[in-house]
Amino acid sequence: MPKKARRIGSLEVLAGLLVLLVVFRSVLAGLVSGERLQTWTTVFVSVLVQAVPFLVFGVVLSAVIAVFVPRSFWAKALPRHPALAVPAASLAGVVLPGCECGSVPIAGSLIRRGVTPAAALAFLLAAPAINPIVLAATAVAFPGKPEMVIARGGASLVVAVAMGWLWLRLGKTEWIRLPHRPDLDGESKLHAFWSSVRHDVMHAGGYLVLGAAAAATINVVVPPSWLQVLAENPVLSILALAILAVLLSICSEADAFVAASLSQFSLTSRLVFLVVGPMVDLKLIAMQAGMFGRRFVVRFAPATFAAAILIGTGAGLVLL
Repeated sequence: MPKKARRIGSLEVLAGLLVLLVVFRSVLAGLVSGERLQTWTTVFVSVLVQAVPFLVFGVVLSAVIAVFVPRSFWAKALPRHPALAVPAASLAGVVLPGCECGSVPIAGSLIRRGVTPAAALAFLLAAPAINPIVLAATAVAFPGKPEMVIARGGASLVVAVAMGWLWLRLGKTEWIRLPHRPDLDGESKLHAFWSSVRHDVMHAGGYLVLGAAAAATINVVVPPSWLQVLAENPVLSILALAILAVLLSICSEADAFVAASLSQFSLTSRLVFLVVGPMVDLKLIAMQAGMFGRRFVVRFAPATFAAAILIGTGAGLVLL
């Protein structure tokens, strides 16, 4: 049989564009004039630089799960009862040092492999917030305040488990619509692995770019002076930092340093910032919409946002 000609796909086109951007970066830098435009560009690139490595990590792990891990593994690894599978999946986030960008494709792959959606969603929320890298970064950002690390890890775990159980109680299967994936059956494992990676990088990466652009726009539009006014009111300061966490879309490995710099705000409001950010932000909402569908995200994101604020505030009042 004649050898099938290799087609240039979207991943190759993206790689070519990135190479051109690097080669002509000096010329493009000269075109970006104006302080606000430069700020937008800086924030946009920063979000992408922080997120892309972890997105790739999550995509690769997702492909490994899809191709190399048999379905029977998950039946043995997680408790059979869905209510017990939720906390087990949440605790599994401790051993995966990734951010929210990587957890989205992993959660999608887990659902494809037969894991109950409630457990996969609990993992999605827990993994970016309770893994060792994030907790270590929090300890460095808040020296001499181990209670901040404990409060962040504990509150995030409670939110993840609570949202998993809430989905188990109220969630509907038709709310989740995973994107069509190429049929990998009958392919060699190496070819199936590469096809899975190509598909998820382009799909999740596109929504990551949209989320990064939205976050950059918000950074330019919101005046910094507003923050000082809001910090003076205990209730408004919590809501303000919760909303700020959504708008800034900072990677969970770096958000503790941003929270530490917001010294005009209380520790409780900064804890809410750290609990909300890895679970609900602009780029994450965009990626969840792309992975699970809009019907899912319009229900799941607001509920998670409310739970993170309530549980984060409670943890702050008790522990801080």
